[in-house]
Amino acid sequence: MGNLDMNPSFVLRAVQDVAFEDRPVPKLRDAYDVRVHVGQTGICGSDVHYWQRGRIGDFVLNSPIILGHESSGTVVECGDKVKNVKVGQRVAIEPGVPCRRCDYCRNGEYNLCPDTIFAATPPWDGTLAKYYIVASDFVYPIPDHMTLEEGAMVEPTAVAVQISKTAEVKANQTIVVFGCGPIGVLCQAVAKAYGAKKVIGVDVVQSRLDFAKSFGADGTYLPSKPEQGSDPVQHSEKVAELIKKEFDLGEGPDVVIEATGAEPCIQAGVNLTKKGGIYCQAGMGKENVVFPITMACIRALTIKGSIRYTTGVYPAAVDLVASGKVDVKRLITNRFKFEEAEKAFELVKSGRSDVLKVVIEGVQS
Repeated sequence: MGNLDMNPSFVLRAVQDVAFEDRPVPKLRDAYDVRVHVGQTGICGSDVHYWQRGRIGDFVLNSPIILGHESSGTVVECGDKVKNVKVGQRVAIEPGVPCRRCDYCRNGEYNLCPDTIFAATPPWDGTLAKYYIVASDFVYPIPDHMTLEEGAMVEPTAVAVQISKTAEVKANQTIVVFGCGPIGVLCQAVAKAYGAKKVIGVDVVQSRLDFAKSFGADGTYLPSKPEQGSDPVQHSEKVAELIKKEFDLGEGPDVVIEATGAEPCIQAGVNLTKKGGIYCQAGMGKENVVFPITMACIRALTIKGSIRYTTGVYPAAVDLVASGKVDVKRLITNRFKFEEAEKAFELVKSGRSDVLKVVIEGVQS
């Protein structure tokens, strides 16, 4: 992979069809762009989803895209007007660059910009290539003591920071997080870093609960399976009551973060949240679910959805990782070379409970 004029890339050509391609080295689009030599890339469920199914909501794969969006690397070229970074600096890449002109952008809600160029979201190319072009204000220098692996893990940390921001997580609150996968445990760790009084992680896999307990959660809970033929919504009410009792949560936690997308967790989560509390949906599973809407109404819950990141979130995530408050290294369970990218994707697809985060090293030469 040593040809200097080439950009080796891991391309999703069509659903379930990936291949390595030598593409031309991408050029800066304007004076504010930088070219980054990608150093490490984490794999996210959404990457796997496009590979296997070709769509998420409105985003549909109609032409080949380079995969990957959780990346860090080294700046190798800067446009004339770039001030915040210089060639040779190591950076975390924020993978979505908004238009900056629409009402959402002007209001600081750039995660809602309809014209965002987001890595590996069709039709845009992602970061699993030797080089990636990005706007300079969407790369963030990382300190010398931080590795490029940790730099790549800033992206999922930023997702958790945004979820905590959306859920209005504050000091001294009690918080229950459904899901102890990467995003779930990162939400737990961020909540603790923000001074939450009690953070509880819920999952159906014991090994993930054990990890959560050692990572950010004060307590963990494994819900029982519903009995054959029982009503699932009633079962979720029971699970909510048991969680309140077991962790002495009184009328319920201040905040529930749902990071699984699983229907039973959504139902239990709404039933669990205390009156006037915040229920935040972060996990994506089935598109439509049976939702206890009357409960949300009579408890005067605030129901919020969280997506991507907003102003200030990426710098906060870099700080949380750099300070050691969120120890992202412990999430990385598997490492692959660039040439083994397909094997890395196969591993994530397998859904093994002992696999948390898989990272792919960038093109070396």
